[in-house]
Amino acid sequence: MRLSHLSAALVAMLVGYGASVALLLAAAAAVGATPAQTISWVAAVSVAKGLGSAGLSLWSRVPVVLAWSTPGAALIAATTGVDMAHAAGAFLLAGALVALTGLVPVMERAVRAIPGSVAAAMLAGVLLPFVMAVARQAVAAPALVLPLVAVFLAVRLWNPLYAVLATLVVGLALGWQPSGGDLAALPFIWVTPQFDPGVALGLGVPLYLVTMASQNLPGFAVMAAQGYAPPVRAALLTTGLGSMLIAPLGAHTFNMAAITAAICMGDDVDPDRNRRWRVGVVYGALWVIVGWLTPVILPAMLALPAAVVASVAGLALIPALTGAISAAMADEPRRFAAILTFTVTASGVAAFGIGAAFWGLCAGLLALALDALKARLFR
Repeated sequence: MRLSHLSAALVAMLVGYGASVALLLAAAAAVGATPAQTISWVAAVSVAKGLGSAGLSLWSRVPVVLAWSTPGAALIAATTGVDMAHAAGAFLLAGALVALTGLVPVMERAVRAIPGSVAAAMLAGVLLPFVMAVARQAVAAPALVLPLVAVFLAVRLWNPLYAVLATLVVGLALGWQPSGGDLAALPFIWVTPQFDPGVALGLGVPLYLVTMASQNLPGFAVMAAQGYAPPVRAALLTTGLGSMLIAPLGAHTFNMAAITAAICMGDDVDPDRNRRWRVGVVYGALWVIVGWLTPVILPAMLALPAAVVASVAGLALIPALTGAISAAMADEPRRFAAILTFTVTASGVAAFGIGAAFWGLCAGLLALALDALKARLFR
């Protein structure tokens, strides 16, 4: 185990929590969750994705990084007229559909068929806005961000593996505020799921679709872009069954990660790519701890300045962006498709509730299909 494993896992955890926990709170409010049910929601999904990440990484010996469904939370936050019990029923249905998808062999074959250059271009498009945000935050909050940039650049000259860890420590020191949560309180609350056909079709099925299209498919593609064979079936079964187990605790689905996964898989994490699976184990352990300490950590994390979270994330993702762009451009015959994938993904365009990463992949694969058709017609 290397210190850089802990560094990458810590940054990934901070980014995953700080960048989207507010959206989870909005989702909880939309379905009328009480404060206790909200804490249970965040705690349950945190522990579940921690156990899933650690277990899958140990079993597959590749760094498997799981996250809660951020587009799913956005979908729930836009829901009206659904109470917590019926929402839990919809969460249970969505988890069951993900698990069933894991039993379909064609899904694994489809993921493995995505060309590496296109997958890398999608990853680069996903990462670019996060890296660009550092410059914007430096203008908006120079007193917070410029010290982080200086620490990152200075430590990188000494040892690139520790640059992110040093930046994270300074960022927490600048922005951390203690909370007054109760360490003795059990964070979990039981919510008996109730099923309604209208809620199942209006929330459960769309939650499954956006989780698969906006999170799982790009997450598998990120692993492929980093040169790993994603354990598609095992990951879908783990996240699907796990989501079913936590639904009665008021939690929505969890799934493959993309942004946080990229933080855990680069050369700066460990020069030996065969040892990077250990980052997934450390990441999982951190999330289990964070989940159990939700009553204390949730208020403190929400108090971190947005500029600190965004800047630490952007600086941490620079090596991953560099590798993704290099891999995307290396395959000259597929370079046009890669550029198309990159630009559509980086645009941030969303349609039908599905994010830009999916549409970027579709654009790149369409370009490849047209190139193949042209080759057949004019050979």
